Amino acid sequence: MKKLTTREYDIAERLRTPEEMVLYLNACIAESDGDAAFIAKALGDIARAQGMTKVAKQAGLSRESLYKSLSGVREPEFSTILKVTRALGLRLHASI
Repeated sequence: MKKLTTREYDIAERLRTPEEMVLYLNACIAESDGDAAFIAKALGDIARAQGMTKVAKQAGLSRESLYKSLSGVREPEFSTILKVTRALGLRLHASI
């Protein structure tokens, strides 16, 4: 009998298009129940899909700082979120 091997699922490997990234982020926002760290983690997944080094450079942050801010362990500053969303090519907007 062959031994079954598994590996950890990484959403960043599946986020290939801007449309998929937007749908993923919107779903995470809807499910977050106001948890800023959860939303930051989703942004981190999108940043990893686009290339963390590239996103960090465009956001004007160090790669290490970006990893920490978007780890989902802590709530990043709103200014960091704004820098990251801009670097990712995303826009925040309000609607009714």
